Amino acid sequence: NDIPVSSTKYGIVRSLAERLIEGNNREDVEALREVNRRVLSAAFSRTICRVEAALIEMGTGSGQFRLDRVLRTVRDGVWSGRVREDVSSRLGNSAEKLAAELLWLTQKLVSCGFEEEAVERWASASNLAQLSVVAENRVQGSLVKVSAFLFRQMKDIGLEETEGGNKERLRQTKMKMLITWLPLLCRGNNGTDIPVLSLSERAELEKILEDAIDMLQHEEQEQVLSLWLHHFTYCPSSDWPNLHASYARWCTTSRKLLFSSIKDV
Repeated sequence: NDIPVSSTKYGIVRSLAERLIEGNNREDVEALREVNRRVLSAAFSRTICRVEAALIEMGTGSGQFRLDRVLRTVRDGVWSGRVREDVSSRLGNSAEKLAAELLWLTQKLVSCGFEEEAVERWASASNLAQLSVVAENRVQGSLVKVSAFLFRQMKDIGLEETEGGNKERLRQTKMKMLITWLPLLCRGNNGTDIPVLSLSERAELEKILEDAIDMLQHEEQEQVLSLWLHHFTYCPSSDWPNLHASYARWCTTSRKLLFSSIKDV
């Protein structure tokens, strides 16, 4: 995170990290797998905190209190020993770089088999999600890519689960992913000359979102679809993600439930 992209050392260090990660993966030894998991998970959480702090430093956030809170979280949680002044001096224009590194870390976590952990951490990144809605376009682009990538991973998580507790936890994670990142998908900049997501990727993601919503309880569907409708209509220039079919199904089900309750009375 600390090396400027313009430095020749950046490519060297990144290449070294990739070789170490891939080498550990190839060995198929549980101890080395755990090394990868701990290092990548810590780096993922650390970088989420740094993107949050960078966005606030650049004026995206709302006030000094919030800046202090994020910086304190970063320092105490994963930067023990670093001073606040050093943190602030490094964050000014780094949000775009850090967001791109989040995408790289996400891909590495998944390639090492830790997609469930990546999805859970991303679903819990509500502070970053709120800041991302009004972030600079290039930062939004990277965060849209991370979200789309992890929504695709989320699709296959838990298909083999049969235990009630695990199934419920996974359902709650999917709910959190939708609530946390749908606003960015609706309002984020998806690129013009070079789209962030291709037409086929957008269509695929719409289907994944619809399937995830269909798995929720009726009241949860209402919450997600209300959130979607609010942010979707807020951006008249964008017609994506188009969840009209999910909304229509929810309305039909709601009508049937209402008729059923009237008959019972």
